[in-house]
Amino acid sequence: MRTAYSVETVRAAERELMARLPEGALMQRAAAGLAAACADVLGRVYGSRVVLLVGSGDNGGDALYAGARLARRGAGVSAVLLAPERAHGGGLAALRRAGGRVVGADGGGAEAVVGRADLVVDGIVGIGGTGGLRPDAVQLADAVERSRAVVVAVDLPSGVDADTGEVRGRALRADLTVTFGTHKPGLLVDPAREYAGSVRLVDIGLELSASAELEALQHADVARMLPVPAAESDKYRRGVVGIAAGSARYPGAAVLAVAGALRGGAGAVRYVGPAGQAVIARFPETLVSDGGPKHAGRVQSWVVGPGAGDDAATVAEVLAAEVPVLIDADGLRLAEASAVRARRAPTVMTPHAGEAAALLGVEREEVEGGRLAAVRELAGRYGATVLLKGSTTLIASAGGAAVRVNPTGTSWLATAGSGDVLSGLAGSLLAAGLSAVDAASAAAYLHGLAGRFAADGAPAGAHDVAEEIAGAWRSVVRA
Repeated sequence: MRTAYSVETVRAAERELMARLPEGALMQRAAAGLAAACADVLGRVYGSRVVLLVGSGDNGGDALYAGARLARRGAGVSAVLLAPERAHGGGLAALRRAGGRVVGADGGGAEAVVGRADLVVDGIVGIGGTGGLRPDAVQLADAVERSRAVVVAVDLPSGVDADTGEVRGRALRADLTVTFGTHKPGLLVDPAREYAGSVRLVDIGLELSASAELEALQHADVARMLPVPAAESDKYRRGVVGIAAGSARYPGAAVLAVAGALRGGAGAVRYVGPAGQAVIARFPETLVSDGGPKHAGRVQSWVVGPGAGDDAATVAEVLAAEVPVLIDADGLRLAEASAVRARRAPTVMTPHAGEAAALLGVEREEVEGGRLAAVRELAGRYGATVLLKGSTTLIASAGGAAVRVNPTGTSWLATAGSGDVLSGLAGSLLAAGLSAVDAASAAAYLHGLAGRFAADGAPAGAHDVAEEIAGAWRSVVRA
């Protein structure tokens, strides 16, 4: 599992470590890791042209010391100082001793060296920065974007918020971000994540005792969660999912939710709603009822809302059930907030950004720009586990534990019905006994992999995604 910690936690850990180390040792560790990553990117260091964009913070010092190491290996290194009077003195002296040169940020000299660079090191703003790039750095950012240079960010790209992943203004895009000690939340959450490129973590010896802000599951974590039938298992022990979805207008939503539940390992699926014939035609093993949720029979979880139209009565009936419930799509609009908060059994809500914005009473752009804040606010407001779908899928619980971020997402999942498949998949894991957070996290992980497998570089529909869930499951278990 990858974890990300807040700036405050990282700063505290750095202070504790620096108190035990010789002066400057921590910066040298960071610079060594940064220089090694730059050398890997360059391939051939000798004769390469490297430009350092140096701000006034410690990451500017990291860039200068790393540049000195590259200069000693034969690279031509130029440092552009955005605040010359506040540049790190030791790092600047080390660069000059190694044969590096300093270029003024004013005039055309800086832009000219950037235009000729093979590699640009972004050391403008560190993890303590807020807001976008300052005006004096925007011109350099323009020059970097016009160049063909590979961009390596120091700790995180300048202009992004380390704690929230927000980008409030102009930011510098990196091909590689070399981060120190631990991941920062902004490196894992969009929109900042897309500015980071690939991320390389350098261990500098930090001891992080506080709770993480974010967790990103990996294959081994998900494999431990997935239910495996025992010798005495039957369909009820494996979990029975109730699906209350679909309408005359949207029968396909019911079919896709049932597909997700069946591919997710449910022992059985009970369907209630007006799309029974369409469901049976595609999945004859489904147990169809026309008597409403209360009369559907025994279930261990419910999924309600996909394609439900305006059927508020069914949503209310499902919310009154004393089993875990997942609410999606139309169900989010129809569910009474007080009824969700009053539930004693676990509840999972799965909005996309537009639905989350409607629930919070804000504009969609506010959710997309501040996804971490939005998912936490929704979880707290509704007393539920919230899976916020989108470019970065986030899962938050009402209790304030670390937010889970899904690393397997793909833009190919932006297709009609994909969310219905995810809902059924998560519902099956709830029925199998997983906690709300684990069910949502594992479902998002498998769903992302299935989307990648289904697309494989070409368009794919929600049905294709459902068909690939079994392959995603196998890839996780066998890893």
